[in-house]
Amino acid sequence: MVTKMKKASTAKKPEVALSSSVKDSAQLIWQAGLGAFNKAQAEGTKAFEALVKEGVNFQRKTQSAAEEKLTEASSKISDMASGISSKATGQWDKLETIFEDRVAKALNKLGVPSSQDIDALIHRIDELNKSVQKLSNKAAPSPATAKKTTKTTKPATKPATKSAAKPAAPRKRAKAKSVETPT
Repeated sequence: MVTKMKKASTAKKPEVALSSSVKDSAQLIWQAGLGAFNKAQAEGTKAFEALVKEGVNFQRKTQSAAEEKLTEASSKISDMASGISSKATGQWDKLETIFEDRVAKALNKLGVPSSQDIDALIHRIDELNKSVQKLSNKAAPSPATAKKTTKTTKPATKPATKSAAKPAAPRKRAKAKSVETPT
């Protein structure tokens, strides 16, 4: 039995040595972890501040790049919009001209005078009024001679004939809405 004990005691020594070395290694690892934690905690704020600083710089760069792209895109869109707007305006002008021409032709067929016709008539009336004023100023006698001529002249016995006083017959026109003349 003694021999068995000796064998058992020699067998325990390597196990004890192994367990103590594992224990020592675990203790060293634990202490290294605590040291790393302590160092990370002390330098962590510095590292965190450095990361924040880099993040701010990166954000500024990306914002400026995004603003440049946005400005470029908005200028392209405004150029396209102005081009489309000018084309649309040109098309509306053409359409308006066509519409005005067709309305003028339809009114002309109905016998409605155009604004140019009315302007020409107004001009002609003004000229006739001026002529009548000139003639009436020449024909009007002075007040002294007017009294003498009224006593010596005989009144007209015949009234003017109707055919001479009758104005020329107007053109036949279709009924249309009245058009106000500009003054």
